[in-house]
Parts: sequence; C-alpha cells; structure tokens
Amino acid sequence: MEHNNSETIALIGGGPASLFMLKHIVEQGVMADKILIFEKNDRLGVGMPYGKYGAENEHLANVSSNEIPKLLEDFETYMHKFPTEEFGNFSVHGKINPYEVIPRRLLGNYLEYCFKKYIEEAKAQNITVEVHLETSVVDILTDKHDSSFRIITDSEKFYAHSIVLCTGHVWPKKHEDKVESWFDSPYPPSKLFLKANFPVAVRGASLTAVDAIKTLARANGNFTINENGSYSFTLNEDSPNFRIDLFSLRGFLPALRFHSEDDAFSTEWTMTLEEIYDYKQKHGGFVDLDYVFEINFKKPLQQKDPEFYEKIKDMSIEEFVDEMLKIRKELDSFQLFKAEYLEAEKSIHRHQSVSWKEALAAFSYAMNYPAKHFSAEDMTRHKKVLMPLISVIIASLPQPSYHEIMALHNQNLLDNFAVGADGEVLPDEEHGGCVYKFKDENGQNVERTYGIFVDAIGQRPMLFNDLPFDGLKKGDVSAGFLYFKDENEGEKQEKNDAKNIGHDSSGKYFMKVPGLAINDFFQALDFYGVANPHFYIMAVPFIAGLNPDYSGLDFCDTAGERIAKSMKATSIIV
Repeated sequence: MEHNNSETIALIGGGPASLFMLKHIVEQGVMADKILIFEKNDRLGVGMPYGKYGAENEHLANVSSNEIPKLLEDFETYMHKFPTEEFGNFSVHGKINPYEVIPRRLLGNYLEYCFKKYIEEAKAQNITVEVHLETSVVDILTDKHDSSFRIITDSEKFYAHSIVLCTGHVWPKKHEDKVESWFDSPYPPSKLFLKANFPVAVRGASLTAVDAIKTLARANGNFTINENGSYSFTLNEDSPNFRIDLFSLRGFLPALRFHSEDDAFSTEWTMTLEEIYDYKQKHGGFVDLDYVFEINFKKPLQQKDPEFYEKIKDMSIEEFVDEMLKIRKELDSFQLFKAEYLEAEKSIHRHQSVSWKEALAAFSYAMNYPAKHFSAEDMTRHKKVLMPLISVIIASLPQPSYHEIMALHNQNLLDNFAVGADGEVLPDEEHGGCVYKFKDENGQNVERTYGIFVDAIGQRPMLFNDLPFDGLKKGDVSAGFLYFKDENEGEKQEKNDAKNIGHDSSGKYFMKVPGLAINDFFQALDFYGVANPHFYIMAVPFIAGLNPDYSGLDFCDTAGERIAKSMKATSIIV
C-alpha cells in the first residue's frame, strides 16, 4: 500500500472526540501515512469530563454501558480484564449491569484503553501514529499554495494535510483568580473541596451544578446509605453553617434516568442529506422545525405510545412545551423531583420506557443535522421554546445523585430558586464570594451574600473571537449564521438587535449564531462560505450555534463517522 507522504491527518485534542474520530478513520479505511494527535494534558481519551480535570470518584456519567457507542472492545470485557475496587460497589465482581451508570473516571479509563487499541489498529494498517501528550497547540496556519497546515506547538512545528479540531470543553475565567472564592466553573472539581462554614451559591441546576454539589458536600460532611436505600447526610463539626442555594432562570431540576427501550443513538433517526436538500428545494430553501418535530418526535411517539400521541398530535411546538412545563411551573421543584423519581423507578423496575421523554431525547439528537438548514426564526424558536424543556429531559440524572440531593434538601441544606431574567449575581470583591439579587415568589427584592460562588450553568457556546488559533481567523473560518425566511422579520429584528442581525451584499437578512460556520460534513466555511475540504471542526463549544444538541459520546461517534466519510470522498485517498 503506497501513500503520498503529504497525507498526514492531525487531531487537535486527544479526548473522546478524537477517540471516535480515530475509530472511524481506522474502520472506514481512510488511508494516510501519518496521524498526529496533540493533547495538552497527560492522558488520551478522557478529555475534560472523564479525567481529573472534570471528575472525582464520586461523579457519575449519565450513560450506562449499553448506551456507549460501539468501540473495539465493549465495557463489560474491559471490566473483566481490569477489575477495580476504586469506585465503591460498582460491579467489582460478577456480571456488569448494562443499565447501571458508570463513574466518570472509570469510563475515562475505559475510553483511554480503547484509544490505545485504535492506535494499534492504525499501526496495523501501516499508518504511523505520533501522540504528543502535554503539548499545547498555540496556532494553526494554512499554506495557500498547497492547502497544507502548519501546526505550531509550544515547542515545535508540524505539518499536516488534514486537520480535525477536537479541542473539547472550554471554561474561560472572568472573575476567578481575581475575586476570592469565586469560581467561573466547577472544574477541575478538586478546587471545590473547600471547608465552608457558611452558605454557598451555585448558579445553575443542571448536571454541572450537581457536580459542584457533590464535591462541596463531601468537603463539609458525609453521606450514608440507609437500610431502605435512602441517603442521609451528616455535617462535619467544623461546618455547622454549611448549606447550598441553587439559582437558575426557571428553577427546574434535571429529570431522572428511566428505562430506555431503544438502543444507543442511531444515525438512522435523523434526516438524510438527500431528504434535507429535497425538502429545502420544495420549501423555500429551509428545513422547517415543525416538520422535523413531526417526523422525529410525533411519528415515533405514535408507534411507542398511541395514547399519549392522541393527546398531543394536534399541538404546536409551543402548545406541547407549555403543556409539559405546566406541572414544573405549578409544583415545588423538589416535590416534582420526588414524583419524577418514583416515575423513573417504576419505569426501571417494569422495564418500560417513559415514551415521550425517550422520544424527545431522540428528537433532540436527530435535530442536530437538519438544524444547519433552519431559518433564523426557527432556530430562535428552538432556543427559546424547546430548549427549556429538552435541556431538563435529556439530563438523565442518575438515581444515586438524586438520593444525595434529597438528603441535603431534607436536612434544609439545599434549596433551589428561580430568579428569572432579572436575577443578578455580582462578585464581592471585598470579602470574596458573591452577592445575589433577585425577586422572591412574592415579588419582593432579595439580596443575599455568599462566601463561595460557583458558576455551574454548563458549557457556554464560544464565539468567533474565542478561537485560540489566530492564524485561522484570517480567513479560514467564519462566524456561524442563519438566514431569515421572512425578510420583514429580519428587518424588524435588525432594529432591535443590530449587533447580531445583518444583511449580505444582496440584501438578505441573517442572524449570527454562536460558534463557527460549518457544513453538513463539519468542514469549516471561510468568509465567502466556501468549505475547506481538509479542515474539520468537531470541537463542541465552537459549533454549538449550528448543532443544538452537540455533547455526548453519541455526538462524537456520529460526527466522526461523517467526517471520515468526507475524508474518503476528498483527496485523502489516493
């Protein structure tokens, strides 16, 4: 097998995205002489979420072994080869429960193992693999003559024919390190193992917030499991005044894991490119959100749960979301939390899915790919209408985490506040921590001070100027945007938000979205909208604007598959 020596693929980042990219390069037979892998930290496969920079032993993934996309060796085989007692009672001996959530750092160990197996497979295909750990890429430059790339690290220069950005999560600091006891993210969690004999404020109520709760609680007390399976929490003697207050826009707690009847996410769930472009041709150049909701949510639900389908079949997206959120708005968040736990337990014990929640999670995944073809109006509807419901449902909070949250709440050590759009958190530069200003349920102004503040609203979408590679910002990449379907609406929006609304040389109105512009194959688009056939972006914070549900191993697997197919279709194969 002969290769052109210029055929070098560079993976910028060595976490889960890079693992699944390598998987598909190997499995699809994308031929290259060399693969370069650059990872700023000291391990492959774990990225931020599954190693010391994103988890301690108490942190759980929201996936079980049966939900991990297929890799060279399955998780159960790995556990039999490498049994461990490091993670409590998690399947130390005997058969793995495929429905049991996995400790994140254990999952990271497995992903690292699989990464090394794929490197062996690549070498077996006569591909040289160079792994550069603890190596930061500081810039990427393009050579306009031969379309190759120069990769500038903190110590050397490298050359590549194709590049895939797999840089993973980004947690920028705004006040952290400047204001004492203010943390712009809960990562790495080791920084939150702090004695706190005072109230702590956590912004957010998602899985990221749960990460912060777990670490802070263990620094100031101990959980015990009671005979009936419930949890209790005992404060340390030196933390009698410790408590946590959660603050979020709507005050919704994450939904619980339930029994899932479907296999792991499948590319068969989404519209094909042929279907997307056929639909666009017949519907004014856009894919309509209502259509995707119909075929990827309502129709599957009709098969899974005809009774529920009959109730919602004629509802618009807005009406459906209002109906599903009605109970969340009416009930106390912890009261609803308990009710959903009982529903989830019934689902698990009976091996029966909560059909509408499962269908909504599948819809969220399937919507990623036609979303690049939405109008600006529909993307706005998705963000403002659907995401408040979807983000709660797809959280799939593990049951042990529920027990810990309720143990704290039952002892009046954890509360949850909906602060609305008017809520404001300010750094307390004199004393450290923060001042939280909001209106209580009676509309009265409240102002509270906290000795520690943790911003845990999760990964924020990154903007064009946040890209750390200045060489690419000179024309190789461009900001993401979507055109308006209704020009009058675009003109109206421009008057209200001139910063994010514009019009092109032909006068067509568009809306800027977070992140960078990419096509259906994750190829970067330049300022003229032209795709670079050798430059791919699957770094989640930088494609969030055009990929609404962009996180998770399933996303990495699907994106890797699409990119590898694109590589085979371009000049990567001789």
